[in-house]
Amino acid sequence: MTLTPERAPKTAGVRRLTRTLYASAFCDEFVLLYPVYALLFSDTGLSVWQMSSLFALWSLTGVLLEVPSGAWADAVSRRLLLVLAPLLTAAGFALWVLVPSYGAFALGFVLWGAGGALGSGALEALVYDELDRAGAADRYARVMGRARAIGIAATMAAMGLAGPVFAWGGYDAVGAASVLVCLAGAAVATRFPEHRTPSAGGERWTASLRAGLAEARGDRSVRGALLLVPAVTAVWGALDEYTPLLAEDTGVAQETVPWLLLVIWAGATAGSLLAGLAERLTTTGFAVLIAGSALALAVGAAAGTPVALLLVALAFGGFQLATVLADARLQRRIDDTGRATLTSVAGLGTELGTLATYGAYAATASVTGHGTAFAWATVPYLLTALLLAGAARTTAAAARARP
Repeated sequence: MTLTPERAPKTAGVRRLTRTLYASAFCDEFVLLYPVYALLFSDTGLSVWQMSSLFALWSLTGVLLEVPSGAWADAVSRRLLLVLAPLLTAAGFALWVLVPSYGAFALGFVLWGAGGALGSGALEALVYDELDRAGAADRYARVMGRARAIGIAATMAAMGLAGPVFAWGGYDAVGAASVLVCLAGAAVATRFPEHRTPSAGGERWTASLRAGLAEARGDRSVRGALLLVPAVTAVWGALDEYTPLLAEDTGVAQETVPWLLLVIWAGATAGSLLAGLAERLTTTGFAVLIAGSALALAVGAAAGTPVALLLVALAFGGFQLATVLADARLQRRIDDTGRATLTSVAGLGTELGTLATYGAYAATASVTGHGTAFAWATVPYLLTALLLAGAARTTAAAARARP
């Protein structure tokens, strides 16, 4: 097919955007420290409560910076924030391996949390706006689903390499590799296209924040979409940090843990790739997806065997799919000018939910073990599924009642 002169640049722009996004997603997740840093904390002598406090500090950093960074991303260059984010993360990882201690771990999590806050909201807003500019906004869920799948594939590759690299050079080797890939991610982010014209300044920053919050207050559908994102994302995002410990509790050797995590994240990858096909899922279907994933997680985690982790993989696939779909629904409902701000508001809700999950998990796992703690963590998902099913019935009844 021959492209018109107007369409050719737009197609080329989408191609550049997606290639950069996929490369950035790979760099963000190809971190060899991911599958072993919980073990690093444990080997340094940290207790479950201390590890949970670190995860809570990480989440608290995001809570404090999430919304301001989103409003900032609506006021200044989003691409600039995407370049800065991995540089902060690199500094945090370097601290962990150079001076392993509770204080260094805490500072590293603050830097990592700050980097995550800078990228959160800015990435989704930049991608959606650039796709919309090219007339391809309907491809958002598919593109982001693929990006998440590539990120998970990168995580899986890191898990596969973590064992051999760790056996060769210990925590120093996996730490150095992790810092290098973060620096590569910063370089890749400079390639993101950005056609919006940011206007900096304190007045514009606060104006972005006010406009975004006003939109959420004035539109019920926006509020619902905002609440759905943390309801879907928060709990399983927190449980992700404990999956190495869940795998270790099945009785396997430490060297086998990364391979079991590969199985879990293979399920999450499959969920991401299904996002394009499942984009038109009804509210009832969404409720079934969440409830089914919760039940699979409860049974698989409570069984306490390596084979049962296949059910955990199935659950993570369902939750990953639900996460992509919830984000796509939110992006369709919000205005361009406050897109990063409202995406960050949803991120703030996720961080608060994650923070609560860390505390609840530590309290439960200290008494019952990791498998039971995972099972109890499915309760919020079952409640969310019930609420969605009830909302779908109410909407259907109202539609039937109309003349």
